[in-house]
Amino acid sequence: MNPLFEVIHEDAELLVINKPVDLVCHPTKGDVYSSLISRCRLHLGTEGEPQMVNRLDRETSGVVLVAKTPEAARELRRLWENGYVTKRYVAIVHGRPEPLAALIDAPLGRDETSPVAIKDKVRPDGAASRTEFRVIRSFEREGREFSLLSVRPLNGRKHQIRIHLAHVGHSIVGDKLYGGDELSYLNFVEGRLSPEQAARLILANHALHAGEVSFVWRDQPTRFRAAPEKEFRDFCAWGPADEAE
Repeated sequence: MNPLFEVIHEDAELLVINKPVDLVCHPTKGDVYSSLISRCRLHLGTEGEPQMVNRLDRETSGVVLVAKTPEAARELRRLWENGYVTKRYVAIVHGRPEPLAALIDAPLGRDETSPVAIKDKVRPDGAASRTEFRVIRSFEREGREFSLLSVRPLNGRKHQIRIHLAHVGHSIVGDKLYGGDELSYLNFVEGRLSPEQAARLILANHALHAGEVSFVWRDQPTRFRAAPEKEFRDFCAWGPADEAE
């Protein structure tokens, strides 16, 4: 077992990782284990300068591609920027969405009323943003209903999936920023999240996982997949049928 991260695939050009939760992609402090890119450098040693092609929020786990050569980085970014990459996530949300499948078409921009500087929201003058979702199944825990969703963002806006799902009334379980109480986020950042706030969040990290990316690479259809972490799997009783989604 690699102590740095789970390697999904590696060759001369690509390193594909299942990013763990609670890990930033780029460093915010000196510890070489504190960011995904720093861990990539440790993993690769002197094999050049790794370049991250896609990024995930700190609490979001899942598939991240790292280019091992400048040429691969340029080509992969071109694919991402031109919309040639299909991204699929799984998320656990509060409630049961109706209808069971939908397209959320809602522009996103800065939330200027929020005390949280990084927070965005749906606003009519925002950037075009569309997200598809489908309910895989709904389930109950302690008398409350939750749903496991398959989600496909059609754009790559900051916090897009989290904002869109909250916008339609089904925020992601454990989301400190868009779950209805942004003070949870501020208190968490400041290290003073109360037991009551933690209980309302239910999970320590928000239940969003980048489960799959697919695209054509070197003239071949290519797909990389990864299962979510144990906390996510345990909460929704993840099983073989979910692996096939």
